[in-house]
Amino acid sequence: MFQTGDLIIYGSTGVCEVTDVHQSRLPEEDRLYYTLAPKYGTETIYIPVDSPVFMRHIISREQAESLIDHIPEVEENTTVNDHRMMAEQYEASLRTHDCTELLRLIKTAYLKTRRSVQNGRKPGQTDQRYLKRAETQLYGELAAALGIQPDEVKGYIERSVRSKQCS
Repeated sequence: MFQTGDLIIYGSTGVCEVTDVHQSRLPEEDRLYYTLAPKYGTETIYIPVDSPVFMRHIISREQAESLIDHIPEVEENTTVNDHRMMAEQYEASLRTHDCTELLRLIKTAYLKTRRSVQNGRKPGQTDQRYLKRAETQLYGELAAALGIQPDEVKGYIERSVRSKQCS
């Protein structure tokens, strides 16, 4: 069970702070609820503790830095060429909420987009849509773990990867 003050990943909402754990406000219901405040939003979420929606603690700063250090080793997914099957693969990767899988999705969509542009073609809409969703999900978690803003994550990653390559 999460405690007040914990930062968690909550479904597709992303990083949320647990601001309260309380009994249901309905007298006929004997359930515990979390009150969640999305870190990058303004709404408040009330969700039963035993909800089937995906929830886990965010990764630590050390795990975030290790993930970034291993970016060059993450392989892109080249096994699927059919657009429909690729969309299904991207969707499955998003549902895992696993940082390495999200990174693989980002790398795959980014490299496919770059190859399309280099060959004079327009980037695929499916790749662009899932790239954006994966970046939002992963960069939000990395930002929270690293103590920076989501729009600073890409630059942080680029500087980190560059400095490792120069060493």
